[in-house]
Amino acid sequence: MLGNFTYSNPTKLHFGKDALNGLNEELPKYGKNVLLVYGGGSIKKNGIYDQVIKILKDNGKNIYEDSGVMPNPTSEKLNEGIERAKAANADLILAVGGGSVCDYAKAVSVSVNAGEDAWDKYFIRFEDVSCDVIPVGCVLTMVGTGSEMNGGSVITNHDQKLKIGHVFGDNVFPKFSILNPEFTYTIPRYQMISGIYDVMSHILEQYFSGTDDNTSDYIMEGLLRSLIHSADIAIENPTDYEARSNIMWIATWALNTLVAKGKTTDWMVHMIGQAIAAHTDATHGMTLSAVSIPYYRRILPYGTAKFARYAVNVWDVDTQGKTDVQIAEEGLREMDTWMRKLGLVMNIRELGVTQSMFDAIIKSTLIMDGGYKVFDENDVRAVLQSAL
Repeated sequence: MLGNFTYSNPTKLHFGKDALNGLNEELPKYGKNVLLVYGGGSIKKNGIYDQVIKILKDNGKNIYEDSGVMPNPTSEKLNEGIERAKAANADLILAVGGGSVCDYAKAVSVSVNAGEDAWDKYFIRFEDVSCDVIPVGCVLTMVGTGSEMNGGSVITNHDQKLKIGHVFGDNVFPKFSILNPEFTYTIPRYQMISGIYDVMSHILEQYFSGTDDNTSDYIMEGLLRSLIHSADIAIENPTDYEARSNIMWIATWALNTLVAKGKTTDWMVHMIGQAIAAHTDATHGMTLSAVSIPYYRRILPYGTAKFARYAVNVWDVDTQGKTDVQIAEEGLREMDTWMRKLGLVMNIRELGVTQSMFDAIIKSTLIMDGGYKVFDENDVRAVLQSAL
């Protein structure tokens, strides 16, 4: 394990088929005014909205609504949410939806009392929160981001062609999250497999860093094996409770800060993927899948031993008579085959990217330095070219 660290996660989870009953336990802890945040209205079609409203009314809450949160929430929408929260004098923001809704709720929570432009303060200058934060609770309806148990918030600014995440501290983590795997059954297949790959990418971004014998790596290998196994079942039977519950639980632990401890972490796949999304508004998980294999082939020579370990411990690659490079390359081929079987987007053309957009995407890509190779513009361009 590398370095010194402190671990804390203040989010309380209610998990399982009866998890929504946990709202009755949580709501009395907060004031009367609840801002209910959700997306395009699917929760009204599948009945989750009615269930939540009933519980809020039974607990005597004044309900205010902020709907229409898009898959890549924008700075314009954030400003709208700030005004809605102020008008409601919100004591609690309850996010009902997937990761984008949870991300958005956290961004609103830290911005209402900020006293200045939230985008500039948190997503350009990356300042810490220095104001009162409105508590957030989440009712999860799609898995992938892990936003239900972390301080992350990703916002897109279309004018500036930037999609940026800010990882806030413990005080911004959701106070509680409701995780009922059955709530994820009705999401479209495209969104389901996108979320599954987002989970995998979160794990790999943390796994492919460091050369020490790190307990976190062993945990991540187990999470990856379980994810692959459960995903194979879920794509054949989307209502298999065991598979969907495993995927939901893996998604939470993939990005609730646990497996990052003692790691340097990478995150360049996310930086490139988010830059693509800033220019195309493409689905997050698919931007990651489209660039992952080209990215990992680019950095493989700098982290060959870890890629070989990944091939053996996650993909069961046979090592006999092979070099580490051969083992590592076979592992990536196994991963590529599985991704295609899952139905993921494997090139950026499908996301609307053309070669003429490369310069702008490169300009929008933030460079991270925790992985096996610190990228420059030429590296980013090479990945985009390989992914086209």
